[in-house]
Amino acid sequence: MTAHQDTRRVRIGAGAGYSGDRIEPAVELAEHGALDYLVFECLAERTIAIAQQARRRDPQLGYDPLLEARMRAVLPAAIRNGVRIISNMGAANPVAAAQKTAQIARSLGLDHVKIAAVTGDDVLNVVLHSDLRFEESGEPVAAYRERIVSANAYLGASGIVDALAAGADIVLTGRVADPSLFAAPLIHAFGWSMDDWRTLGQATVVGHLLECAGQVTGGYFADPGAKDVADLARLGFPIGEVSADGAVVITKVAGSGGRVTPATCKEQLLYEIHNPQRYLQPDVVADFSEVVVADDATDRVRVTGGLGTPRTGTLKVSVGYVDGYIGEGQISYAGPGAVARARLALDIVRERLAMTGVQTSELRFDLIGVNALHGETLGAQHADPYEVRVRVAGRTASADEAVRIGNEVETLYTNGPAGGGGVTKSTREVLAVQSVLLPREHATPAFTFVEA
Repeated sequence: MTAHQDTRRVRIGAGAGYSGDRIEPAVELAEHGALDYLVFECLAERTIAIAQQARRRDPQLGYDPLLEARMRAVLPAAIRNGVRIISNMGAANPVAAAQKTAQIARSLGLDHVKIAAVTGDDVLNVVLHSDLRFEESGEPVAAYRERIVSANAYLGASGIVDALAAGADIVLTGRVADPSLFAAPLIHAFGWSMDDWRTLGQATVVGHLLECAGQVTGGYFADPGAKDVADLARLGFPIGEVSADGAVVITKVAGSGGRVTPATCKEQLLYEIHNPQRYLQPDVVADFSEVVVADDATDRVRVTGGLGTPRTGTLKVSVGYVDGYIGEGQISYAGPGAVARARLALDIVRERLAMTGVQTSELRFDLIGVNALHGETLGAQHADPYEVRVRVAGRTASADEAVRIGNEVETLYTNGPAGGGGVTKSTREVLAVQSVLLPREHATPAFTFVEA
């Protein structure tokens, strides 16, 4: 550092950790977080494939279903307080998401809001006409061509950085790597180089700590009697207070529920990490192996030491495809002999499905509360519960076949063991996801403005 050391701090709040997350903590951040940026991370692996299907039904859809509710809730405070918003709520249709957000801003009387849509992640046409193979199965993509509904590359920070540099108040993207949503405003604010691998590695640490929102403030951490967390019903979402060298203090709004401790931060740091020395991201190959987590004060934890090496020449692409249907039925039994009656119910349905010729490629018979998670070996070690829920689920080639599974469970009401109740049944299309590695030149981020 020179004598003119950069002492600026950038405050980034995490407004969501997944598509259906709570909205009130984001409003709290916009109103009381003294933020520079509020980031909503809302895309899971399958979410974007589901969004692509919605867009096919209606070209004006395909963005996050809670986009309107979130924007109506946070925009007044965010604009009033100068908080810029970044989100992948654009999902399969960032431009439509930006247009919808502009309508919302106008309806709220918010003028001159600059809204940018970042595109370039949709690489369906490239993947469909490639000779790529799936990383998980090794099968050629071509064998799935008729069933593929989406192919979205994990973009990095550059498209968001460009939009912010052009003056965007709100940036809506499709598939962008989760940490990149948080790295982008830091790159913009501090002028970091896109080949400053060490700093980008630490920026990835920042993004990874914040991306799941309430998990790092104690939400996913809580375990009564072992790891107690107060006031989870009012859980506060995290704030990252970042300095020019990338060092971050994780904190939250004073008085909000939850807690920020070295333990909550360490658990989030390791969440979904395969090799901490080579965490592959589109901006950098991050190295978490020398990260230091230290208590700074109550609900303030300092995290430093992230490293990085040059990014790879390929991008991960999530490919979504139709993979049949799942039919499911459930029914409950309670009281003395509940487990024995539930096992008889399973036997009946098993025989009925065979007798009536229901065609399945996979079939499960579970006793929820007994063996559904850990199988019979562990389940047999514990005394029978007083209540148990039967679940039968199967994968089929057609929706009609799937319906028959739930129907057979429902007929246990009058044709099965005594005391069954609370039947539910469902049929749903399966959207499976596999991955390919695509040379990064095939996914070029760009942005367009939609002004409110």
